[in-house]
Amino acid sequence: MRPGPPASVVIARAADVIAERLAAGGRLVHLGAGTAGRIGVLDASECVPTFNTDPGQVVGPIAGGPRAVTLPVENAEDDGNAAVEQLRAIELTAGDVVCGIAASGQTPYAVAGVTYAREIGAAPIGLPCSPDSALGDAADIAIEIVVGPELITGSTRLRAGTAQKLVVDARPRSR
Repeated sequence: MRPGPPASVVIARAADVIAERLAAGGRLVHLGAGTAGRIGVLDASECVPTFNTDPGQVVGPIAGGPRAVTLPVENAEDDGNAAVEQLRAIELTAGDVVCGIAASGQTPYAVAGVTYAREIGAAPIGLPCSPDSALGDAADIAIEIVVGPELITGSTRLRAGTAQKLVVDARPRSR
């Protein structure tokens, strides 16, 4: 595991980048599959009534499309091309922020989306729950929240989902 600053410092740095981009007219794009994608969709849907953001200022493309919000779409997480296509469809720009969310940090959908964001100049953030992950490597800011093994063997979404929701709910510091 690579040493780094405490998570609180990294979260604050990410929040500041997001706040700067939003203030300049950019968008925050949460990108994930399964539980991680649903966390992004949830945050995007909460921002309008809670923070009075403009609709479309915070968006949450999810692997498998809108159907995946309520039903599993098997193997959608493995389609990195779909992430790039969804980001192109929303006309991602260099002024935007893409936050890829993936418990394992290896999900091709999230990794490809964050990689594409970097390629076009958007701010790439990764939110894995594993150290030294492909998602963390693809991002300029990697918020690695290591939650340890799950109570249920084989699951990567229980503790990770809770931790990722807490991070996504972090907002920029008052100035």
